[in-house]
Parts: sequence; C-alpha cells; structure tokens
Amino acid sequence: MQPTPTRMQSPVETQKPAAVVGQVLNRGLNVRHIRFMALGSAIGTGLFYGSASAIQKAGPAVLLTYIIGGAAVFMVMRALGEMAVRHPVSGSFSQYAGRYLGPLAGFVTGWTYVFEMAIVAIADVTAFSIYMGFWFPQVDRWIWILAVICFLAALNLLSVKVFGELEFWFSLVKVAAIVAMIAGGAAIIVFGFQAADSTVAPGLGNLAGHGGLFPNGFDGLLASFAVVMFAFGGIETLGITAGEAADPKKVIPKAVNTVPVRVLLFYVLTLGVLMSLFPWDQVGTSGSPFVQIFSSLGIPAAPHILNAVVITAALSAINSDIFGAGRILFGLSNQGHAPAAFGKVSRQGVPWMTVVMMAGILLVGVVLNAVIPEDVFLVIASIATFATVWVWVMILASHVAMKREIARKGLPASEFPSPWWPAASVLTIAFMALVIAVLGAFEDTRIALYVGAVWLGLQVLAYRLWIKGDGRRRPHLEDETSPLQVVGTAGTKASAGSRRG
Repeated sequence: MQPTPTRMQSPVETQKPAAVVGQVLNRGLNVRHIRFMALGSAIGTGLFYGSASAIQKAGPAVLLTYIIGGAAVFMVMRALGEMAVRHPVSGSFSQYAGRYLGPLAGFVTGWTYVFEMAIVAIADVTAFSIYMGFWFPQVDRWIWILAVICFLAALNLLSVKVFGELEFWFSLVKVAAIVAMIAGGAAIIVFGFQAADSTVAPGLGNLAGHGGLFPNGFDGLLASFAVVMFAFGGIETLGITAGEAADPKKVIPKAVNTVPVRVLLFYVLTLGVLMSLFPWDQVGTSGSPFVQIFSSLGIPAAPHILNAVVITAALSAINSDIFGAGRILFGLSNQGHAPAAFGKVSRQGVPWMTVVMMAGILLVGVVLNAVIPEDVFLVIASIATFATVWVWVMILASHVAMKREIARKGLPASEFPSPWWPAASVLTIAFMALVIAVLGAFEDTRIALYVGAVWLGLQVLAYRLWIKGDGRRRPHLEDETSPLQVVGTAGTKASAGSRRG
C-alpha cells in the first residue's frame, strides 16, 4: 500500500528500488499445485532416510522432537506467510530481510538459502543414489546422480507449470503412500500379524519395551534435533511460490495452515506406527527405515513398492531444491546482489541461468559420492541444518521488524497475521538458537558450525567488496494489503491500521 499524502514518507519509502526488474516470472502455479506442494514439502529425504539417524539418537523420544520442531517451524511459516501475503514478490524472504533488516541482511539471507538448497540437494541426490542401490547394487552411485541431475534440470527449463505438475504428481504419490503405510501398519498392530521368520511381535509395546521412551536420555533428545530440523528444511519454499502463484492471498494462507496437520500425520503418526512395528534400536541407516522395516516383516512386494515411493520423494525434493534456489537467485539479481544473468527469463518465463547453475552445483554430489560415499550424508545434513536454521532466524527477525514498522506507522493490519505475537516469535528465535548450540555440542555435527561461520564471514566480505550502488539500498516492496479503513465524519481514520499489526 502506498503512503497517504497526509503523513511524511520515511527514508525507506522515498528511496528508489534497489534494482529495476526487467523481466517477470510467469504466474503459472494454481491452487492445486501449491496445495500439493504444501503437502509434499513435509515428505522427503529427511523423513524417508534421515529419520533413521534421528531414531538412533533419541529412540521413541524422537516423536517429541518432531512435535517441538514442528511447532517452531509452524511459527516460522506463519511469519513468512504474513510477509508473503503482504509482499508477494520473487525472492521472498531475501527481499523481506533486505527491506526490513537492511541490504546486507538480504544479501546474506538470500545466498545462505541458495547455499542451503545446494547442500540439501546434494543430500537428496545422495539419498536417491542409495535408494537406487536397493535395486541395482552393482551400479556406482554417481551414475544415478548424474542421470537425475540431467533429467530434472531439463524439465525445470520448460516452464513453471511443468514444475507444478511434477510436484503435484510426486506429492500425490507420497501422500497416498504415507496414508497407506499408516493404515497398513495400524492393521498389523491391531490384528497382530507377524512374519513367520520374525522374532519380534508388532505392537505399541515396542515403543517402551527397549529401553523406555527416553533410552538415550535428554542428551539423545537434544542430539536428534540436528537431524529433525534438517527434515523440515525446504518447507520455506512455499513462501517463494508467492511470486508465481495466481492468487497468493488465497493459496498461501491455506498452504501454511496445513503445517501442524502435516507434522502430526507425516512424522509423528508415521514414525510412531513404524517404531511399533519394529524395535527402534534395530532400525539401521543402510537404507530407508521404511523399506528396512517392511522387509523385515516379510510383506510380499512391499519393499519394492516403498522403494519406488522413496525414490519419488527424492525426485520431488531435488525438483523443489532447484526451483527454490533458482527463484531466490532471480530475486537476488533483481536487487543487484547477484550477476544480472540470473535475472534473465526464458520465453517460458523460467530464470534459465539459475537452473543451469543448480545443475552445476549438483555435480559436486557426483564427486562426493565417488570419493566418500559412506560418510557424506550426515556431514551434509548437519551443514544444511545450520543454513536452514539461519534462514529461519532471518525470516523471524524480518517479521519482527515488519510488525514493529506496522505499529509505528499505523499501517493497515496484516490480512494473515502470525498468531500469539510477540511471545511466539521470541520463543521461536530462542529455540533456533538452541538448535545451533546443539550442532556445536556434538562431535559428529560440530563441523556444521565451522563451515557455517566461514560461510557467513565470506558473505559479509563479498558484500563489502563487490556490492555497490543500488545493491546497497533497501529494496522497494509494494504493500498489497487491503486498506480496510473507514474515514469518519471528523476526518480521522478508524481502521485496522490503528491496531497493533
């Protein structure tokens, strides 16, 4: 919303935009696309593969970890959703950080998200190669990684509608499989089915019968947060879709509000059923725990069906990684924070250079899996967790700054306000700080802090050395909030803007 003539413009409002957008993205994502992207974003490598590591660290207590982490992620998404509805722009939270925290914050946030997506994508292609090894153990992992990079990069160059359709069908398969696994697992528990060669009877007793609910104590619970928060990484991609959504004010709130249900259904209920079917302490990390558990129960053809599902999940995750990083790079280019080439759009409305860059970055995964195939996943996951949490903290900080500006200037209240303001925001930021501390407290994840500190230092240095001119200005964001104000007979405003935003 533009400022009214009756009040002074702030320095932020009077300065010109950081960069002029020469080309725009095609708004080809409809309600169906984004709704299923919202559902599918919670089902990926972190659930199908990374959950094994989380279970080994915390035992059945990992269910509590997912509930706590999910609550924090919901608050992050509500904060992002409020900003996305108010400013539905390409570049999303990197532009919000630049607008409300300053251009340096926008630069670091945007590039850290690209870094996060690159690292997560390498983890996803690694998991994909492991899944393919279930069927083709004789084929080297790097071959599968190279093939999937070429396939998905080519599809992402077509149009955003192709991306949306891919995500729709990928998500449909994943959601259907999760629901079927929960229903099938519940039937096994209720009716007491047991494979002839199995020595463990399925049942809820498995949750507490192998060392209790907290077999590794409070330390195990804390340690699992590193893997659990990695599992939620990438969910913020929903905010990026606002720049290409046909009706962001309608679809973004609906997508964000499904987060609690997704966490309870896809993580808590699913892993609860799985750990009831099979003792948690026998769930290994040699492959997807879903495939391993159903293989051990001797259900005919189930391992192959589930392996096809987790392969679909990995393809979906890689597809989203390419999309998310590409759109943030497009926004960074428009702010003068990335080379102008990343702002060029093809005839199909796709920032093609960003797709090419992500494909090039993923080739690093080919090298890593050829050199250190056994150790690469946990290292990558911990580094990705640091980058993910950093981006979430910047989203929350940008939201706090926006809410303060709304209250200070008497702007119209947000159409999709974050609940329990400001207490929930403060507690969520404190929780994110705890997760960062957890990464440093355990030896197998401590490398994430070292890599993260070096990365942030390099970002500040890059900004100081290379960003000049308009790149050092706060971006101009149009406020698309409906005014919802009534002018009284005395000429005074009585509106939503007079309330705390």
